[in-house]
Amino acid sequence: MTTQTILVAGTYDTKADELAFLCECIQEQGGQVRTMDVSVLGDPSVPVDISKAEVARAGGATIEEAMTCGDENTAMQIMGRGSAVMAAELCAAGKIDGAIVLGGSMGTDLALDLLGALPLGMPKYVVSTIAFSPLLPPERLPADVQMILWAGGLYGLNSVCRASLAQAAGAVLGAAKAAPPRVRDKPLIGMTSLGSSAMKYMIRLKPALEERGFEVAVFHATGMGGRAFENLAAEGAFACVFDFCTQELGNHLFGSMVSAGPDRLTGAGRHGVPQIVAPGFYEFVDVIGWQPKAPEFEGLESHAHNRLITSYVLEDEGRRAVARAHCTQLAEAKGDTVVMLPLQGCGEWDRPGNPLHNPAGLAAFMETFAAECPDNVDLRQLDMHINDDAFADAALRVLDDWIARGVVTAPDQRA
Repeated sequence: MTTQTILVAGTYDTKADELAFLCECIQEQGGQVRTMDVSVLGDPSVPVDISKAEVARAGGATIEEAMTCGDENTAMQIMGRGSAVMAAELCAAGKIDGAIVLGGSMGTDLALDLLGALPLGMPKYVVSTIAFSPLLPPERLPADVQMILWAGGLYGLNSVCRASLAQAAGAVLGAAKAAPPRVRDKPLIGMTSLGSSAMKYMIRLKPALEERGFEVAVFHATGMGGRAFENLAAEGAFACVFDFCTQELGNHLFGSMVSAGPDRLTGAGRHGVPQIVAPGFYEFVDVIGWQPKAPEFEGLESHAHNRLITSYVLEDEGRRAVARAHCTQLAEAKGDTVVMLPLQGCGEWDRPGNPLHNPAGLAAFMETFAAECPDNVDLRQLDMHINDDAFADAALRVLDDWIARGVVTAPDQRA
């Protein structure tokens, strides 16, 4: 039976008791631990597998430089960089099956660096005094990170924080035991979308792609879903992508926290992954619905999707800005890139007779996109709606042509 090994990281100079308890819980449940000290000033009171000096060296400095730099933020960023490098190396070498980091605000800042260096699908947990806090910027959160509040744990062990630590130990070890091997027997296609009432193409595409022997993963384009999609694209996990809901790009452009970050629409392109792109729901900016309306959205039509998300509908100039942002991101693409512009609309709600039908706004977006589309992109302007069956069929023709030309390796052609 394989025994999973969990990386346990924290400041062993001040949190040795708590970290030791966390390790004991993992070991009592049949797991193994590999410990990493990310402290700066003090020395650990228990032996560790990876010393603070090793972490600092991996971060591009010596521990003495971190200790004498005169600024705790700078020192912990050195340790954050080093911990990320070492965690990635341990993962690549198959020496860890999951990771957990314990800390307050300083330790959580470092945890986001360390855990962000691990691949999507590897169990990654933070036990934090600021779990789920608005202090945590969405763009720094690994797409699949799990957080547990370190209740009552700021200083010393007690019955309250022991409960948090024990649950966290069970969660990360249980996830490591349950996680399937990162082996795929079929080439994977990544697709982006919203719900099927708004975007319908995946209903036709998924079975058609599966009939061709591909596995299909559809990512919900509401911030973290786009981040996961981009991470996997950058890792080369996809045979190709059908990126048909790029709405998060506009969210980021207009400052929404419902963002996949500044690298949206670049993961596939920068790494040469063939991509078919369409600007699904480009005219919407989704924001956190329970927060006050920002001044820049005054006067815009809005739709409360639920109590969590409110969508604002961009006017012509905003739509042009989103078109330019698409072109800027796509200009970096190194692989085959086809952009399909559905000239009759990019979401179910903009069809004729529906409340967001706006021919002038649609034209403003499409004309700007066509005028500024980079030369590395094969632009196809299609007289159809994104939810028409004809749109899905057109995308399949692109894929079939790529397979015929060897751009994408068909499942039955793999070695």
